[in-house]
Amino acid sequence: MPLAIVIIAIVVVLALWFISLYNGIVQKDNRCDNAWQTIDAQLQRRNDLIPNLVETVKGYAAHESKTLEAVTQARSAVMSATTPEGKMEASNILSGTLKSLFAVAEAYPDLKANTNFQQLQAELSETENKIVYARQSFNDCVLEYNNAIETFPGNIVAGSKFKMRQGFEVTDASVRQAPQVKF
Repeated sequence: MPLAIVIIAIVVVLALWFISLYNGIVQKDNRCDNAWQTIDAQLQRRNDLIPNLVETVKGYAAHESKTLEAVTQARSAVMSATTPEGKMEASNILSGTLKSLFAVAEAYPDLKANTNFQQLQAELSETENKIVYARQSFNDCVLEYNNAIETFPGNIVAGSKFKMRQGFEVTDASVRQAPQVKF
């Protein structure tokens, strides 16, 4: 009888251990979803600010239509992207076009001095910083989750139910470059 109790105790401990690992993986998966939702909210905030910024710049730099169109198109691409990967790619492109827009603004002292422009630029810069932080947080969550489902014994518990996630990465090398503005 004592051997049966020991076996039952071992089975119970193993079951609790399995449940604990499984729940930990689920929590990490949910944390990744939450971190992505934070990025998505910041991307929406940025998208909401851009039309006002473009309208402000239009009044001062009407002949910079290519830059303004590029920003508008990039914003539309972010809004119409349906997958996290698509939003990541479109967001990278939008970040590059916004750099070009601010570089154009440097050539217009009246625009740089405009209160609306300054306020919008400050809000957009703050939002960009929040996006960077949210992306880092998302990548940390993805790393923790992927490690949990790839390492032993989590890989056994995860089985085929949990799939690897992709973190936020820059795929377009051009967004790493400073914009070139020529007049």
